[in-house]
Amino acid sequence: MTHARSSRLLRALSAGTAAATLTVGLAACGSAASSSDAASVDNAATGAVTVAALANGAGTRTYIKVSEVASLHAELPASVAKGGQLVIGVGALPAGFPPLAFVGSDQQTLTGSEPDFGRLVAAVLGLKPVVQNSTWENLFVGIDSGRTDVGFSNITDTEERKKKYDFASYREDNLAFEVTRTSTWNFNGDWTTLAGKTVAVGAGTNQEKILLEWQAKLKAAGKQLTVKYFPDNNATHLALVGGKIDAYFGPNPGIAYQIAQDARTPNPTRNAGTYSGAGASLQGLIAATVKKGSGLARPIADAINYLIKNGQYAKWLAAWNLSNEAVPTSLVNPPGLPLTDS
Repeated sequence: MTHARSSRLLRALSAGTAAATLTVGLAACGSAASSSDAASVDNAATGAVTVAALANGAGTRTYIKVSEVASLHAELPASVAKGGQLVIGVGALPAGFPPLAFVGSDQQTLTGSEPDFGRLVAAVLGLKPVVQNSTWENLFVGIDSGRTDVGFSNITDTEERKKKYDFASYREDNLAFEVTRTSTWNFNGDWTTLAGKTVAVGAGTNQEKILLEWQAKLKAAGKQLTVKYFPDNNATHLALVGGKIDAYFGPNPGIAYQIAQDARTPNPTRNAGTYSGAGASLQGLIAATVKKGSGLARPIADAINYLIKNGQYAKWLAAWNLSNEAVPTSLVNPPGLPLTDS
């Protein structure tokens, strides 16, 4: 399957956080686009974009000053500049996947780090953001048809996708280990430290594939790594705080969300270390995705680099507890997940 790795990650996020997402509201997904536009327009006069505005604990509401950069607007394809808007695609239907994209506390506005970053990029380019929420599959249909200008939806840069799309990277694609705050264990990239541990993982996910490879290597060395599976995120979390497992290995954004939810509870958790979603040989990257040859990848990358240089990028990541996925620069079509592993 062409999009297997990233779509599995998205499904893992969606399934793993489904119960928690219900608490922030999943109703009225169909009206999310118009509501999110209104929230952006409210800030236009002050030259600011509000991120995590309706996050209900998944992020910290933050006002980020940003305004049009004329030289970057001038880089836009004529058709986009003339239209005056950036149509941003997000593939978060039906359930959403906090903290990346989900329906906010008003029960209608699409919020999350992904649509928020699309709004920031649109502001730098001097365009009105129009956020459209759809299913994962229809996100790509929208880009293919030209109805959507760019996808901001946790899309992994892969060589397979480069056959149809151009990319502008903006986050690392990371997995992470979640442990209780009292745990002294940390993962520093050395899988041998997992010897003797019991780790939970989602079945059929990219992280399971990596964990099982480590388990096989440890077994060959005469050491044991116990892998556990649970039916949902709640059961996994109960096993972690109850001491039945030592760690949970999952997508870094989903773990950031769970840690934020746990922060004020009697059983707080923490991030014990990250690992590239692309494996040991390549740092996976999440990228803004546009139709190949559209001419949008370069101006979007330049807008992202403006946000990085001027500090708005760091504020956006911090608002969503994703600072550990920062990139030093946005690249156009950087090396992606190889064709043999896409």
